[in-house]
Amino acid sequence: MDPEAVRRTLDPTASPEDISGSTPYDSFVISGVRLDAAEHGRVLCSFVVTPRHASPQGYLLSGVTATLADQMGSAVIYSIGVGLSEEGFSGVGLSGVSLEISVSYVDTATVGEEIEVEGKLLRAGKSVCVVSIDFRKKRTGKLIAQARHTKYLAVSSKL
Repeated sequence: MDPEAVRRTLDPTASPEDISGSTPYDSFVISGVRLDAAEHGRVLCSFVVTPRHASPQGYLLSGVTATLADQMGSAVIYSIGVGLSEEGFSGVGLSGVSLEISVSYVDTATVGEEIEVEGKLLRAGKSVCVVSIDFRKKRTGKLIAQARHTKYLAVSSKL
């Protein structure tokens, strides 16, 4: 496992082409996310809710949470070596294709609050990986959202 390769997938200066998902919205959301730890099957990040992440009322947008769940699911899969070449991150979309992303929202976060996001591998099979992602208020540890990301791992063809 190469923590630097995982870090590059979550790099706040990455262009949309460098981020799995490859949309300007992904890079908009990822900007400001700090990688705190990466190990085999586990990635820990944090970020401060800014006005660009928030609704006009000052609450963290659900779309930001869902996008981060998508990116964190991929990062956890990269942490076990899927989608990585010997040189590290080997391109867009190599962590597989999302089959399902579900998010349960149980509390709110407001502008200025620091959020900790922890992704853990639940299962890695031959063709499917399942990741759990928890979003917590860093100061209190209170859960604000819980996501599950299931990805199909496309087998590369030798043709």
